[in-house]
Amino acid sequence: MQFNHIKTNRLILREISQPVMDFVYGNYSDSGLSQFFGYNFDQLKVEREKHEKGFSTFNMTFLYFQLIDKESEKIIGWCGYHTWYLDHARAEIGYGITDKEFREKGLMSEALNAIIAYGFKDMKLNRIEAMAAEYNIASIKSLEKFKFVREGVLKGHYWENEQYEDSTIFGLLKDNYQG
Repeated sequence: MQFNHIKTNRLILREISQPVMDFVYGNYSDSGLSQFFGYNFDQLKVEREKHEKGFSTFNMTFLYFQLIDKESEKIIGWCGYHTWYLDHARAEIGYGITDKEFREKGLMSEALNAIIAYGFKDMKLNRIEAMAAEYNIASIKSLEKFKFVREGVLKGHYWENEQYEDSTIFGLLKDNYQG
């Protein structure tokens, strides 16, 4: 199987979709899966269970990209879309730099620039949504940098740290995209 990539100045963004997941889980050993995804044993167990239960449902799917540092070839995070409603041309974007060594270097902005463009151009999205906790200042700054508009607060939206947390919802419409 050939894996699709997007290249930026410092990153390789390797596409992970349902067909890729099915192929990799069907053909790679545990050690191969760990290497491909950058998982430790505990993470692999959790992700295998998610795959077995199925990521996609009717009219809703996901598409994300591993962030790979070009220089070291190390998987440093992810960025992409989940809760992608095909009939409504909208999806929720999510992202994270999992390797702390690579944070605060502008890499997520580099990845988001490519992924937002991909969403509007290749996925034909009309709307991209994002959720962020108010204390996640870095995420909010990233969204505001790309002209996402703060639209409201979802009360008790996520279960985190043994409590329900609110989420601020942001949206970006294709007509307002300046990429």
